[in-house]
Amino acid sequence: MIFSRVVGTGACLPGAPISNDDLVARGIETSDEWMIGRTGIRFRHYADAGVTTSQLAAKAGREALDAAGLTPADIDLLIVATTTPDMIFPSTACLVQSALGVPAGVPAFDVQAVCSGFVYALTIADKFIRSGSHKRAMVIGAETLSNILNWEDRSTCVLFGDGAGAMILAADDQPGVLATAVHADGTQTNILSANARFSGGKGIGSPLVSMDGQAVFKLAVRALEEVALEVLEIAGLSAKDLGWFIPHQANSRIIQAVAKRLDVEMDRVVVTVDRHGNTSAASVPMAMNAAIRDGRIRRGQNVLLQGVGGGFTWGAVLLRY
Repeated sequence: MIFSRVVGTGACLPGAPISNDDLVARGIETSDEWMIGRTGIRFRHYADAGVTTSQLAAKAGREALDAAGLTPADIDLLIVATTTPDMIFPSTACLVQSALGVPAGVPAFDVQAVCSGFVYALTIADKFIRSGSHKRAMVIGAETLSNILNWEDRSTCVLFGDGAGAMILAADDQPGVLATAVHADGTQTNILSANARFSGGKGIGSPLVSMDGQAVFKLAVRALEEVALEVLEIAGLSAKDLGWFIPHQANSRIIQAVAKRLDVEMDRVVVTVDRHGNTSAASVPMAMNAAIRDGRIRRGQNVLLQGVGGGFTWGAVLLRY
């Protein structure tokens, strides 16, 4: 039987960290005390003008290749999860394929599920590998959200940041990815969106992030609890079997609420939202990479990854690292 296992991770954060006080100095009506108390966010990173999502993704991908001891020629599937592609088309994944030198002929495509994007993409890659059609998949979550923030809306612009995280899955005869589940509810499209489209060569609507924070909070906590229990049941495990819990890094209060519902102690929860802000599809792989690099996550431990975001979308991946 064929399974998929994580063999390497990488990340990329652009520029210097931007503190809450830095935002105040830019004229945004907020405070360090309010931000930490309400969101847990202390810093975020913004890409410089001209730095694209594909460039961040390629840097994270190179780091993941180095960690896995692989070369671009070893990759036979490339998936990029992003809400902020470089352009309408071609896909960001094709641009990353070219930048990294992943061989021509290898399938490369984007996945759009907003903050759940990486969990969706990882689920897809796991299915490809389990089918026997592919052996090594590079999965990247990458965002330049600073390009779609409304700097007049303090309820959203202070929350988000830019970055990229990458993970390489490889075929193995031992279980790595233990269970996956992804869901969506299209009736909730209005609570978190960037409502813009092109028609007749012109932009229609607003390309900037709009969010109903209270509605998102309520849906997120419930959805993350339910999908965590779902994948644990599929794998025949309980929350007590988890070595680490890595939820989407959007808000410390959401993270704490879900951990409490699952009865997972906070010392088993990986939290990076304080350093990165909400980086959408990049948040989960960046958090996992950080915990692997600092030695918290070790081989043989069970790790639960979760995403939740606009769409409304949510999902989870339970894996044994």
